[in-house]
Parts: sequence; C-alpha cells; structure tokens
Amino acid sequence: MLFAAFFFPAAAAVIVYFMKYLSDVVQVRVRLGQDEAYRARASQVALAEMHGRLVTVEKILREVE
Repeated sequence: MLFAAFFFPAAAAVIVYFMKYLSDVVQVRVRLGQDEAYRARASQVALAEMHGRLVTVEKILREVE
C-alpha cells in the first residue's frame, strides 16, 4: 500500500512532464514549418516583383530602340 502511495503520484508527474515536453516539441515543429512556408511565399512574391520590373525595363528598352 505504501508503494502505491508513492508510485502513482510519481508516475503521474512523469506522464505530465512527458506530455508537456511532447507538446513543446510539436509546437516548435509547427512553428518551423510555418516559418519555412512564409519564407517560400516571400521568395515567390519577391521574384514576381522582380519579373514585373524586368518586363517594364524591357518595354522601355524596346521603345528606345
């Protein structure tokens, strides 16, 4: 009986700690995935802006010729 009085609270504490640790790991992985998606989208937007500017410069150069 004395064993159960110490074992179950200790086991519960370990389980709670493990669940908290696992939750933190999952949150970090999700945040990294979101950051990577944001970087990829920002890169696409920057490339689209550069393409638009290049098209404009090409039009100006054709008009000058």
